[in-house]
Amino acid sequence: MKDLQSLDDVFNKKIFRIPDYQRGYAWGTKQLVEFWDDLISLDDERFHYTGVLSIKAVPDEVWKNWNDELWLIQERRFKPYFIVDGQQRLTTIAIFLQCLMETAQINAESSDDIEIGTFSLQRIVEDFIVVIKPRNDAIRTYKFGYEVDNPSFEFLRHRIFNEPNPATMQETFYTLNLENAKTFFKENLSVSVKEHGIGFVEAVFRKLTQQFLFNVYELDDNFDVYVAFETMNNRGKPLSDLELLKNRLIYLTTLYPSSEVGDDDKENARDNINKTWGEIYNQLGRNKKSPLNDDDFLRAHWIMYFKYSRRNGQDYIRFLLDEHFSPKNIFEKLEVSTAQLEDYEELTDELDDDDEDTSELVITQESKLRLDEINRYVASLKEASRYWYASFFPAKANELSESEKVLMDRLNRVKIGYFRPLVMAALIKYPHGSTMRSQILRHIERFIFIAFRMSRFQSNYRSSVYYRAARSIYFDEMNVNEVVAELEKDLQSAFVDGESSQVAAFNTTISQKFASNGPGFYGWNALNYVLYEYEESLRESRGQPKIAGWQHFIRNDRDKVSIEHIFPQTPNDDYWKVRFYAFTPEQRKCLNGTLGNLLPLSSSINSSLQNDAFPLKKDVKLDASGKVIRNGYRNGSYSELEVANWGDEPNEWDAKKIKERGMKLLAFMESRWQISLGNEKEKLSLLHLGFLSETKDTEVEITAE
Repeated sequence: MKDLQSLDDVFNKKIFRIPDYQRGYAWGTKQLVEFWDDLISLDDERFHYTGVLSIKAVPDEVWKNWNDELWLIQERRFKPYFIVDGQQRLTTIAIFLQCLMETAQINAESSDDIEIGTFSLQRIVEDFIVVIKPRNDAIRTYKFGYEVDNPSFEFLRHRIFNEPNPATMQETFYTLNLENAKTFFKENLSVSVKEHGIGFVEAVFRKLTQQFLFNVYELDDNFDVYVAFETMNNRGKPLSDLELLKNRLIYLTTLYPSSEVGDDDKENARDNINKTWGEIYNQLGRNKKSPLNDDDFLRAHWIMYFKYSRRNGQDYIRFLLDEHFSPKNIFEKLEVSTAQLEDYEELTDELDDDDEDTSELVITQESKLRLDEINRYVASLKEASRYWYASFFPAKANELSESEKVLMDRLNRVKIGYFRPLVMAALIKYPHGSTMRSQILRHIERFIFIAFRMSRFQSNYRSSVYYRAARSIYFDEMNVNEVVAELEKDLQSAFVDGESSQVAAFNTTISQKFASNGPGFYGWNALNYVLYEYEESLRESRGQPKIAGWQHFIRNDRDKVSIEHIFPQTPNDDYWKVRFYAFTPEQRKCLNGTLGNLLPLSSSINSSLQNDAFPLKKDVKLDASGKVIRNGYRNGSYSELEVANWGDEPNEWDAKKIKERGMKLLAFMESRWQISLGNEKEKLSLLHLGFLSETKDTEVEITAE
């Protein structure tokens, strides 16, 4: 351990490289804010302890194969180091310095000889960012970067350090973090310079380079960096399980003796691991606004690839690191003999009866965990990451056919729960557009809707069965038909007597929503899903969609802003008083919250207008100046159009129409999910409209309760 060093000392005649077993840049808003606060709040006369920087000298046989760095190492005697711990801080500092220089350029009075304090921008660039070989601009040697040419290094050079002529770049969750860090610092520096003047740039540069101090710890050759990496945490951002696993797999490739695994095979395996993790993080970060969680993916793959157990939530990573991909499984040897090989006799034209069998039984020892098993596992992770992404964002997935995108979208909307590993396995095993894929997607969606949205089964009901089915599908131990049969069998407890298609518990589920003056169907957590599916059925029969996707249809689960009570909750207008005066307050509450009175809106509605008379709701509402306040049902979704034109008297909305529309929606549910909701009397009870009955002349009769 050396004395505390400033950033000037840390970077002096050194080249830092992030080794391949390290993760990418993982700092988010919390860590960036802490760094910024530490920097700007530091008193000019004080120092800030920044932490330990653990580094290890790069072996000669490694750096001699580098191209861009060779001239600095050999001609200027720079020393190359791998960063074992501290890369998050150094990456942040490099990004901040780049932003500081860009801020100085923007605010400079002249573009010539821009300086920060007594340092020119060119000097700062060479001290901390990049050194360009004289008379050869093509060689740009970055003082800080990544060992292997991965998406993060490309992004760092071109998008952060502004190196010209970028090629098409792969973007991942880590590159998004790099981009966010630069945006954060540029915005905060801009605000601070406007408030304090250009002197602020000089002040924070001095603090960062002179007053931020590091403990620089250089690990000796006998120190196992892989083991050290697993035990070191960066400030506020511990390693994910996926990051730990990458380090572990690379470490294991170094443990095989040369007599068992050749150096080329080790290098190929290591290269494959790096490429695979690059692809995984590309898939997990493809959607910048909603990057996928590392460890959710790793656990789902573990469920699909290994035998599922349910002891506690961390089973999967303990199994992967402590049991399966453990160094002991490399050091533990198994005897392998040639007796396992099938004998053969080489055919020859020469016959010699006097030849004797001179072959020997050769006994060798191989590691319990073979390298080819690691390679197979890594290949499986790589393939699975594509389908994992496809399962979350089907609309943008080439791995799915158009019909599969629709089915997968439904699963996400109904909330797929614990079925995602099974879906991932089926997508991997069965070809694009196959009936096997669509069959299992349809049956899972039906199972979820009936079991969890209608019947309120416990959320983990039969989860272990379908986790194990994921592995069975993946390894061809089970087929889709068998899984479908299991789904159908497990649904029987949702039906009356376990035999028919009539859902037994749905009436109870809805009755609970009406109890104690409750909101009725409006409070059912599957209402949006049912109404959206009904809207889609109308769209399919009539043309292009009116509702622009699920994300526009459902805005907030809690306030249901996209669902309109046609007969309003507060019916103050005389139009409503006339048509519903004969009903008791309890009956009006049921009419208000029943299924037929609830309508999905294609655009938000001003709450002050929701009590309008029905004829006014149907048409465009204008203010005194002629500006559109809200669109009417006639300009809305297919469901709105249907309501606007319902029956022979389209300007009327009364109890009869509420009942009719409720019965139609129940009939749609029966057809869509292949269920029975009972006879007419039972359906009226489900709708909580049992006080309405049909007379012979089809007029609604109000019966006493």
